[in-house]
Amino acid sequence: MREAKIEQTFTRLINSRGGLCLKFTSASMNGVPDRIVLLPGGRIVFIEFKTPGAKPRPLQARRIEQFRRLGFTVHIIDNPTTAKEVANALLAA
Repeated sequence: MREAKIEQTFTRLINSRGGLCLKFTSASMNGVPDRIVLLPGGRIVFIEFKTPGAKPRPLQARRIEQFRRLGFTVHIIDNPTTAKEVANALLAA
């Protein structure tokens, strides 16, 4: 299973139900999560996608921890089932 397919599953669910799932790149900071998710009510969540069983690289892991220390939610998703579960949970909150 390719990372892109998992990302597509998640993005379609979020976008189809009123959220925005934006590709996140930063010219000034490497290792940021793949997507920034903007949800109703002004909520912001970050998502890192991986192929099944893969873990974030060391720099990505440091960035994820940095974002979490700042109070942001960061999910790591590595399969379509989790993509659907996380999207549904975020949209239900």
